[in-house]
Amino acid sequence: MPLPDGVIYMDHAATTPVDPVVLDAMLPYFTERFGNPSSVYRLGRQSLDALETAHETVARVLGCRPVEIVFTGGGSEADNLAIKGIAYAKRRRGNHIITTAIEHHAVLHTCEQLEREGYRVTYLPVDVSGLVQPDDVAAAINDETALVTMMYANNEVGTIQPIAEIGRICRERRVPFHTDAVQAGGLLDLDVNTLGVDLLSLSAHKFYGPKGVGVLYVRQGTRIQPQILGGSQERNRRAGTENVPGAVGAAIALEQAQSTRGQESARLTALRDRLIDAIVRIPDTQLTGDRERRLANNASFAFAGVEGESLLLNLDLIGVAASSGSACTTGSVEPSHVLTAMGISESAARGHLRLTLGHSTTDADVDFVLEHLPAIVEKLRALSTRPV
Repeated sequence: MPLPDGVIYMDHAATTPVDPVVLDAMLPYFTERFGNPSSVYRLGRQSLDALETAHETVARVLGCRPVEIVFTGGGSEADNLAIKGIAYAKRRRGNHIITTAIEHHAVLHTCEQLEREGYRVTYLPVDVSGLVQPDDVAAAINDETALVTMMYANNEVGTIQPIAEIGRICRERRVPFHTDAVQAGGLLDLDVNTLGVDLLSLSAHKFYGPKGVGVLYVRQGTRIQPQILGGSQERNRRAGTENVPGAVGAAIALEQAQSTRGQESARLTALRDRLIDAIVRIPDTQLTGDRERRLANNASFAFAGVEGESLLLNLDLIGVAASSGSACTTGSVEPSHVLTAMGISESAARGHLRLTLGHSTTDADVDFVLEHLPAIVEKLRALSTRPV
């Protein structure tokens, strides 16, 4: 997957380029195989066959049944469908939801909306590494709990939560458990039975698939209320003419990403650790997130006395694309809610840098960043009025 000349792309947590194999598989469904899957003639049946194959492929990766897969318009929609779908379906039996303080805003804003509608939400704290304690989950569950929703791995700092342990707690208490696994595709095991989840969200553009396509796994027997009405598509769980090329691309991208996960994760971990070991030696620099329970491709830091936006602009000037946190909060003047929930000061949180690696990342790319980043930090500190 070649990148534009002169670009060192280290923002794979924000998005990834579409794999050429994925694109080639999608193209016919934009042109000669353009039929509506609900149509009975041959063009429609071709699209329906492709859609059913996509369900089967995703189900194979997740270790579930094809009927348990719902294609959505993205990870955010999958999160909304999971949380609202369960909350509304179980309204009469319980109105309590448990989540954490470091979730993606697709989860947090959905929970906040439900609070305005009369639901009660418990936002569990995390430790300085961004980890939630399973005992806190167990203690928070009560007779009114309708759902526990918790991300698999954090999009900003890469911390991986003990999802399987929390899943066991939820099964014992018979509480539905949803995980936002958007950052996990191609990096972590997605077997839903090993994880013990009832619902799981994915977004194709995070693992070299197309944008605008998400996946929601819904364990059979888990009742959810649809959020988009108007048709019987996706077994009455998500109305609207299906995005056939998107579903085809998402399925192939996920299958490819998970099939190469072991080898690629080992390669990325070695590159990540080189970055971490060198960058933490820059004075007044803090690694953010857990050192060991961490996504293979995530290296994130807080630099005292530096503004994250200035850091990104200076990196961009030398051809390095990075971020200072979630791509969905770019432009926000507020420090990251993830970092502040971890106990990192607002001042340090404003100097956040996230480097996320991927298929295109090489040893030479890491060498280049390590050669130039210390001087950039030193220059910005010299210009800054903020204390180090």
